[in-house]
Amino acid sequence: MSEPTEKQPRRVHLKVLGATLGASAFAYAMAPLRAWTKELSVDAFLQKHYKELTKEEMTKVIARLEADTKRDYGADVTIKDPKPRAGVEFGYALNLSVCIGCRKCAEACHHENNHDRATNNSYIRVLEMEQGSFDMERGNVQYDHAVPAPGKFYMPVQCHQCDNAPCTKVCPVQATWKEPDGIVVVDYNWCIGCRYCEAACPYHARRFNWTKPEIPKEEINPDQGYLSNRIRPQGVVEKCTFCLHRTREGKLPACLEACPTGARVFGNLLDPDSEIRWVLEHKRVFILKEELGTKPRFFYFFDV
Repeated sequence: MSEPTEKQPRRVHLKVLGATLGASAFAYAMAPLRAWTKELSVDAFLQKHYKELTKEEMTKVIARLEADTKRDYGADVTIKDPKPRAGVEFGYALNLSVCIGCRKCAEACHHENNHDRATNNSYIRVLEMEQGSFDMERGNVQYDHAVPAPGKFYMPVQCHQCDNAPCTKVCPVQATWKEPDGIVVVDYNWCIGCRYCEAACPYHARRFNWTKPEIPKEEINPDQGYLSNRIRPQGVVEKCTFCLHRTREGKLPACLEACPTGARVFGNLLDPDSEIRWVLEHKRVFILKEELGTKPRFFYFFDV
């Protein structure tokens, strides 16, 4: 098979490759992708990579996506493309001493980011852990009882926005990358749904849209970002973006605002007067799976 050319982008090339392989296993795995591409217009299918779009082209893309949302869901939405701000690198910290496992953060994420209602998807998983143990394999995300439970502590896990992100290195079409403010993003119109990034993430932070998201019109969050909470199509991988449609405009992540105990701390790592810097300098913080060298921007600490 010929190499991709300028007129035949790598994304299109790999889609064609799927049609030529003919292996039943590949065909089964790529079924959601086939359903997605079947619904695409010619303009959407041949859309350039996010980094190649001019301002005028992005304006047209956003207008098309807003029209698609109106057609498919009956909702009027506004999609913006906020850019990283100079002198800002975002970081997140979580106080495990005061997290009570209520999962209000996961619920807020679910609604803020326009997740599929049928699956109750969220970018946040909350693990119920045994006190005195840090064996995450024994962490329970399916607990269904009053919280906090005796002898337990709770650990929310989401995208850690790694500085050395393995997910970005395995993407065959460069549909995911790290932005200057440290946020790892996905161009959902460029993703081919191969799920390599999902397999590479050591924090189980990525989700695959097996079906077209089901969201009632009245529950759709109309304030959306191109690289964040716009409704993702079937057949692509999605992830937490620290609510960049909010945080790049000076607001806080939805999960933080929903936390009833103040367990979450967010801010600019480059600002010496920020709350996140105070936590890093005065608390005994740790990161998950430090031995992997992913260099997360997500930290944990206890009040000790």
